Amino acid sequence: MAKTPHILVVDDDREIRSLVAQLLRKHGFRVTDAADGREMMQALDGGRFDLAVLDLMLPGEDGLSLCRRVRAGSALPIIMLTAMGEETDRIVGLEMGADDYLPKPFNPRELLARIRAVLRRSAGEAPEPAETAGGGMRVFEGWSLDLAKRELRAPDGTLVPLTAGEYDLLAAIVERPGKVLSRDQLLDLTRGRDAAPFDRSVDVQISRLRRKLEPDPKEPQIIKTVRGGGYVFTCEVTRS
Repeated sequence: MAKTPHILVVDDDREIRSLVAQLLRKHGFRVTDAADGREMMQALDGGRFDLAVLDLMLPGEDGLSLCRRVRAGSALPIIMLTAMGEETDRIVGLEMGADDYLPKPFNPRELLARIRAVLRRSAGEAPEPAETAGGGMRVFEGWSLDLAKRELRAPDGTLVPLTAGEYDLLAAIVERPGKVLSRDQLLDLTRGRDAAPFDRSVDVQISRLRRKLEPDPKEPQIIKTVRGGGYVFTCEVTRS
């Protein structure tokens, strides 16, 4: 029997928590709600979750800080909610490791669609390019990307945690070494535009990947920026 996804909803607005919980339960999800960071961390300590819907503005510790804390030790998918038009907060939230973003006030059906899209990506259910079908290993500069397990290992064998978005983007560029890929091409390859991707999402994911892969993220040698074009993966890739 398929596992029922368990969603953690974190918002200090009781009406929003109730609305989101009712919507998700109606569509077959398990839901736990929390009013602030303390309740959120207690829930995470005591249960297993498949995704968190996290409000940016919370009493006490805010959503950005909580996202950073969670991402430091977990690849739990996170969708952040914040006020309409707060682009700076949106970008910072993505930098902290959020997988998606939705401004308030939001359409409940859009939130549901985004939750489903992020869950599909985190479970590896999104359609993959033909080259990645069937899995296999990709090795570059001592790094190993396992397409079947969706795992990245450093040259010393250490498992490097990746969010679903980071994995999808890395797999897309590793499969196309030496090819300049525009932001639009990368969005199509990794997300299929089913979650109405926002501006700069690719740039933020690339920045996060560089911090994990590059000896000096400020002078990247593995994933280079092509001015006016996009990004190019420069390494030779061995398939096995």
